[in-house]
Amino acid sequence: SMDIYNFLITNHGIAMIFFFLMPVLIGGFGNYFLPFFLGLDDLLLPRLNSFSLWLMIPSFFYMELSLYYGCGVGWTMYPPLSILESSGIGVDYLMFSLHLAGVSSLIGSINFISTIMSRISFTTSIIIWAYLFTSVLLLLSLPVLAAGITMLLFDRNFGTAFFEPTGGGDPLLFQHLFWFFGHPEVYVLILPGFGIVSHICMMLSNNDSSFGYYGLICAMASIVCLGSVVWAHHMFMVGLDSLTALFFSSVTMIIGIPTGIKVFSWLYMLNSCGTRVSDPVLWWIVGFIFLFVIGGVTGVALSSSALDILFHDTWFVVAHFHYVLSLGSYSSVIIMLVWWWPFVIGYSLN
Repeated sequence: SMDIYNFLITNHGIAMIFFFLMPVLIGGFGNYFLPFFLGLDDLLLPRLNSFSLWLMIPSFFYMELSLYYGCGVGWTMYPPLSILESSGIGVDYLMFSLHLAGVSSLIGSINFISTIMSRISFTTSIIIWAYLFTSVLLLLSLPVLAAGITMLLFDRNFGTAFFEPTGGGDPLLFQHLFWFFGHPEVYVLILPGFGIVSHICMMLSNNDSSFGYYGLICAMASIVCLGSVVWAHHMFMVGLDSLTALFFSSVTMIIGIPTGIKVFSWLYMLNSCGTRVSDPVLWWIVGFIFLFVIGGVTGVALSSSALDILFHDTWFVVAHFHYVLSLGSYSSVIIMLVWWWPFVIGYSLN
């Protein structure tokens, strides 16, 4: 039925981001390999690390509970639909689940930053820098999401009117809060992939360090800084004035420059004499670059406030988002498994 479809679509987005990509790509891989790359026995705060893991269990339980009771407000949870009592108790369970997952991610980020800052230098792997920038982005953006969904919970259960127009609230405020988290979250999910691909490209080319090492670090730092101030390009259709739309459109396009630096650095490393065409991980990386470039090009098209009027709420936006996340981040998970699987279990793939 239509309701069940909406329930599944809502939980699909939340589950893929908070209960697959973040625990596997950031929490799982980061926990296993950060101490290895930094020459440590364990992360700096092991008890916090354990607490972060255990928080994911009740968080996942409440997310499944929201699916059972029904939560069909979309993964962005826009008001006024999400503040209607008729939308069901499943919405409250989903928001509580996000709170727990957010606290888990914040604790993990603090642990990662503490561990990395204790041993980082300009000779460490690009992966370490990628996880540092990822953790900083999480610390900056997750509290804003927590504030937004807390205000939603208060609107739903305690009679406040933060987002209720009839009470003097503004539904657009939630869009600003959500996308201030939502856009950096895209980079949170792709930056570890950038680090993984950069490191493996270096290994495939038989070099001691990545080509353009400092350029790659500066590119990631630029992506973090610029990616934190472009949230309103998701909101061109809400009636932004022309100067505001021009700012967000221009800065979004500028992000293509550091991204291009990374892509060309990868291609240069893959083109070196040490690369073997018979290596299967090479083709996974080529696929990652190809799919990510398609996602990036469609993103540049969407960054134009004029073109966004045509593309808004179409499958073009869905395709762009999934090329970057579903095909980009997920490819980096597979690349990670293929490359480090022998190291993890002690047996090589045949």
